[in-house]
Amino acid sequence: MKKSSLFASASVLGLGILLNVLGASQADAAANCIKGDRKAPYTLGWANIYSVPTWMKQTQGTIEAEVEQLKKEGLVDKLMVTDAQGDSNVQIQQIQSMIDANVDAIILIAGSSTAPARVLADACAKGIAIINFDSLVDTNDVTAKVNTDSHQWGEQATKFMIDALGGKGKILILNGPAGVSVSDDRRAGGNELLKANPGIEILAETNTAYNVAPAQEAVTSLLFAHPEIDGILSFGGALSAGAVLALDKQGREQVPITGENARQFLELWKEKGLKSWATMQPNWLGAFAAYTAVQALEGKDVPAFVKVPLPIIDNSNIDEYLARAKDFPADGYIFSPYDRALFDKLLAQK
Repeated sequence: MKKSSLFASASVLGLGILLNVLGASQADAAANCIKGDRKAPYTLGWANIYSVPTWMKQTQGTIEAEVEQLKKEGLVDKLMVTDAQGDSNVQIQQIQSMIDANVDAIILIAGSSTAPARVLADACAKGIAIINFDSLVDTNDVTAKVNTDSHQWGEQATKFMIDALGGKGKILILNGPAGVSVSDDRRAGGNELLKANPGIEILAETNTAYNVAPAQEAVTSLLFAHPEIDGILSFGGALSAGAVLALDKQGREQVPITGENARQFLELWKEKGLKSWATMQPNWLGAFAAYTAVQALEGKDVPAFVKVPLPIIDNSNIDEYLARAKDFPADGYIFSPYDRALFDKLLAQK
C-alpha cells in the first residue's frame, strides 16, 4: 500500500559550535537515553513480539515504509527485524542481540510490561533510543512511550451504547483475551458509566481471541441463552464482525454495536445499515515510532509519553474509510491516514 511521504543556517551552526565548546550537545538534554554521540545514517531495530496477526503485519508495513523514506533522506541505513513469536523471554534475548549489534534505536511492542526492564536499562545506558508503543513497559528506561488511551476507548464505546439505547436495555459485552492489558483497560473504561446507568442490564460477557470465528461461536452460544438482546458492547473489531455474523445466521435482528476498524466489521456495518461506533489502535503507530526514534537521535525534543488521540469512526465518516478498503487486506484494519505533519504535531505536545 502506498504510504504518505510528506516530508543549517549559519546561526544554527554557531549554536552547535558553542554547545560543543561547553561540552554539551542538543541531544544531551533533548530526550532520555540520548547521549548525542550517534550519527546518521542510523540502524533501527524492530523488536516484534509476534508477526503472525494481520494487525502486526500491517504495523510492520508502516515501519518499513517510514524507514524507506528515512533512507532516502540519509537518516537510516538499515532496519533489523526480530520476531519473538509471542515469547517474552525470546524477545529479551533478541533485544540483547540488538544491543550487541550496536543498533542506534529499538522500536518495541513489549510482550511483558516488567520482564524487559533490565535489558532496556542496559540499552538506555548505551545511548540507544528506545520507542515503546502499543503494549507498554513499566520502566522509564526508554526514550518515549507512544499509545492511545485504552481506558478512554472503553469509556467512549460505553457512552455510545448507553446513548443508543436511551439508557435502558439488555446488552452483551465482548472482550478480548482475559489478562491482556489492552482488553482489560478497555473493559475497565466502561465501568463507571455502567454503574451510573442501572437501566443497562448486562446479560452476559465473554472473553475470546481477537478473531472472527471464536467470537461468532461465543456469541452464538449467548444468543441461544438470551432470546432478547438490545445491544452488543464489543471492544474489538473482529469480535464485532463475529457478533454480526452470529446474529445474521440465527435470523436475529441486528442491534446497536460498538467495535473497531477491522475491514470486515466496517463492511458489514455498511451492508446491514448498523447503528455503530468504532475507534482504532492505528497501525501507523509503528511508523511514528520509527520517525520518533530518529528525531530523538537527531537531538530533537521528544516527550517521554506521546498520547495519540483516538480516531473515531461513525456514520458520518465510515464511507471515507470504506472508500480505501481495497488498499487493505480483507482480514485487516482500515486505519486512519497519516503523514509527517501529523507526526510533528504529536511530538509537539507538552
